[in-house]
Amino acid sequence: MQLSLSTQCLAVVLSCLFVAPPVWAEQHVASQDALDRALASRTEQERADRDIIRSVLQHELVRHAAGRAGVDVAELEAGVSTLEGAELQRIAQQARDADRALAGGAQTITISVTTLIIVVLLVLLIIAIA
Repeated sequence: MQLSLSTQCLAVVLSCLFVAPPVWAEQHVASQDALDRALASRTEQERADRDIIRSVLQHELVRHAAGRAGVDVAELEAGVSTLEGAELQRIAQQARDADRALAGGAQTITISVTTLIIVVLLVLLIIAIA
């Protein structure tokens, strides 16, 4: 009983497919060390983002603006730890902008501070509802 050439080729190809996956499974695109560094970097960035938001919320002008708006800064600070992902990055960037303005002695940042407070409040409301 002879097998045709196409049947023999098919048998070889199928054999390679069944043997090859275990070999591919052992290869990693990134090493464990690289993954650990990337995770540590992301964690450090999130910590820095939260720190800048909290720092801006501690500023006297921000506390004054929040008081005028009837917002409790302590609640905002507590909600900072619930922020994550794109929301955290966006609010942190607004906080960095406000921090630069405050460091320069600006007294006219009411709109950005108010925007920051409103955004944090909205995020907290969304999280509370969910």
